[in-house]
Amino acid sequence: MRGPAPDAPPDARPDAPTVEPHGRDGGAEKSANARTHTNPHIPANTPTHADPHAAPHSDAHAHADHADEDADADLADLVEMTVEAENVPHARVRDQRVQGRRERTGDTPDADGTPAPAESPGAADDVWDDGLIARRSTEATAKPAVPVVETRGPGAPTPVPLAYEGPLRSRLDALRELVGLSRTRLDSHTLAEAGRVLDEAAARRKLSGQHTVVAIAGATGSGKSQLFNALAGVAISETGVRRPTTAAPIACSWSDGSAALIDRLGIPGRLRRRPVHNPEADAQLRGLILIDLPDHDSAAVQHREQVDRILKLVDAVIWVVDPEKYADAVLHERYLRPMAGHAEVMFVILNQTDRLPGEATHQVLDDLRRLLDEDGVALGEYGDPGATVLALSALTGDGVGELREALGQFVSERGAAARRVAADVDAAAARLRPVYATGRRPGLTEEARDEFAARLADAVGATAAGDAAERAWRRNANRACGTPWLRLWRWHQGRGGPPTGRLQPAPPEEEATARQRVEHAVRAVSERASAGLPAPWAQAVREAALRGSQGLPEALDELAARAGLPPGRPPRPGWWPVAVLAQAAMTLLQVVGGLWLVGQIAGLTAPNLGVPVLLMVSGIVGGPLVEWGCRMAARGPARRYGLEAERRLREAAAGCGRARVLDPVAAELLRYQEVREQYARVARTGAGVG
Repeated sequence: MRGPAPDAPPDARPDAPTVEPHGRDGGAEKSANARTHTNPHIPANTPTHADPHAAPHSDAHAHADHADEDADADLADLVEMTVEAENVPHARVRDQRVQGRRERTGDTPDADGTPAPAESPGAADDVWDDGLIARRSTEATAKPAVPVVETRGPGAPTPVPLAYEGPLRSRLDALRELVGLSRTRLDSHTLAEAGRVLDEAAARRKLSGQHTVVAIAGATGSGKSQLFNALAGVAISETGVRRPTTAAPIACSWSDGSAALIDRLGIPGRLRRRPVHNPEADAQLRGLILIDLPDHDSAAVQHREQVDRILKLVDAVIWVVDPEKYADAVLHERYLRPMAGHAEVMFVILNQTDRLPGEATHQVLDDLRRLLDEDGVALGEYGDPGATVLALSALTGDGVGELREALGQFVSERGAAARRVAADVDAAAARLRPVYATGRRPGLTEEARDEFAARLADAVGATAAGDAAERAWRRNANRACGTPWLRLWRWHQGRGGPPTGRLQPAPPEEEATARQRVEHAVRAVSERASAGLPAPWAQAVREAALRGSQGLPEALDELAARAGLPPGRPPRPGWWPVAVLAQAAMTLLQVVGGLWLVGQIAGLTAPNLGVPVLLMVSGIVGGPLVEWGCRMAARGPARRYGLEAERRLREAAAGCGRARVLDPVAAELLRYQEVREQYARVARTGAGVG
């Protein structure tokens, strides 16, 4: 590989590497070789200009003042690099010219700002020791053309903006509503990706819908810049063995109206190019904006940051891999696997197939498809939507036409931007799924509500209040229908007690127990309500219940005092007056019989013991019988009265708990239901563009 070329001149260096031109046209190769070896007396490290217009241009660079050099530096460098790529047999000549220009302008080739060290005379031999690398480092074109920097003239047509239609618009609206409803419940970090997708979708919608932005990404040495140049038909992006070669993204547009889209990518005007004029290629790729990215595994951190930033903004991506690094873990774990949902806007290109012998290309391609399938990347085979996987050689041009055809059809559909936005929405929905969707159906059931009301009723003592009301009703019946002598005795015993119908205040230990019961009831209902909710919404439900429980025990105590037994005596049924009259008659019989006996003893009346004794016995026996009958008749009304008092207190306690705890919890559940419905709309597939 280190021997001289067969047609090398006599005085050529014997150790000079063989450089094979890369043009597709054999005539162009012959012409290039002829121009290269025209003058055998010119040293190998001196550039030979076959173009009569190139030499004066080079001389002008050597003798012009510094102001002219600064004004035309970019264009002159492009001309020099293009001409040298065709006419110079050794890549060291181009390196010397670039190094000379950097010394004049003060440019530094390295990303960290450190000037590249000068090569020793023997350094070239070490660099070009591999003839295969040397053969790939220099690319010659049959018809060199200077790339044109895109400009925006005042008469340029205004591009038609992109329009989202159908399900995609509905999903974006739902995502926007979802983010708005969730801002007070979720942290900004969780919603950051969804917000970015909305912002980028809105920004992309304002720009041209007739253009498709496609980025070429790949690892170091994969040949992406070489493929970029092959698609453009001209050496736009620098290629070589120095790594990293591409330090900044370069844009190439096949039609007008793309300036705003390139502005969005942050690519300056000096890095914007136009492909070589070719009517067939221009018609096939009209609307394409091709971006050559730096290496995604570059040693320079800023290069990787540029790749990550632009990959989020482009409409589609062409991943270029080579036979050596197609299974690189960095590529699959950092890019392909996370972007598996973007398969419809991805091309995976196996480059440098000319290095594979025989059937090795098919074997490597099959293994690449296997790895993509493991990554979850759908393959667009047999008409199914998915990533396009091709094999080609940008060096020899084998397969480039197939890629150009597939890329042209992809661009002509004008649907890549909408599919990219839809894929971004899918990715955002998948990332938000843990905070919106679970396998259980959450909610506050009627059983949980009844259990909470029962716990509050127990805490407020509703059952005890009902029993007290029942006892009060019976006591009142006994007072109304009992014998006077028994009533007098009960009145004497009941002096100093609480008024009828008033509840006694609970002792301190019972109050502490009641407070614990209230706290336990609130905690139980919050756990029941938050069961099955994602963590942020479950926390919101528990916090709402906790806020409502503050002051609830005091409110229940006040409610119990108001909703307890009414002041005064319980109401009397209609039969009470009859019972009172019967009891009065029994008392009157006792009094009459007694007085009659006293009169007989005093001699005021005739002796007759039977009648007064009968009257007294009737009164004495009839009074308790009337009281017992009234007590039996009072059981039903007393029980109903007690149950009514208990029901009234239970309802009051339940109403207080509902207003303070259940309503805030239900509001949180309703908000979650709304966001879940919006999330269901977001997670639905489908996209449209017009």
